[in-house]
Amino acid sequence: MVSFLESPTAEQHSIFDDVQGLLVGTLLVAISVQFLQATNLFTGQIAGLSLVGAKAFDMPFGMLFFLLNLPFYAIAFARMGLMFTLKTFTAVGLLTAWSFLLPHVMTFADLHVAFAAIAAGVTAGAGLIVLFRHNATLGGVGIVAVWLQDSYGIKAGWVQLAFDVLVFALAVSFFPINAVFYSLLGAAIVNIMIATNHRRDRYIAR
Repeated sequence: MVSFLESPTAEQHSIFDDVQGLLVGTLLVAISVQFLQATNLFTGQIAGLSLVGAKAFDMPFGMLFFLLNLPFYAIAFARMGLMFTLKTFTAVGLLTAWSFLLPHVMTFADLHVAFAAIAAGVTAGAGLIVLFRHNATLGGVGIVAVWLQDSYGIKAGWVQLAFDVLVFALAVSFFPINAVFYSLLGAAIVNIMIATNHRRDRYIAR
């Protein structure tokens, strides 16, 4: 007889599961970037640092995002293994591709900044949770955050929020204070969603 109190057995995601997970997760994050760029907001993590850098140096977001992630792959390979590294590299590439495609098919005629911040936070949070559950990240601090959570139980959302403080400190020099406030709102939503929803005791498939 099967007891409903028994701990479930972890299952391995199929290739199809991972492909759709990477596509959906990166698309959701790319949509969040469109909300942010349409209202001159930004976010945390390497994506946020890339948005700040794109504003400061007049560079394409996708290119800067890809370049800033490169040093973190060594950490991913050493601490999380080859498959995690390959999935993360693929996710970063997909987000870069989405970021070039979406501006041609998605525009906003009238978008309130507060709604943009909330919508960006929700879509990015959902997208990152999807990626985390398929053993991938969008590189950068996400690699360190997932490793710390899986290895030491330190919640990934709080690790990312700590890094976000530095990103927002830099952003003050390039964005108006109201943009920093609304951006902080969106980033807080992202990290709260991750901290409360990405838990290995609730979702154990890999």
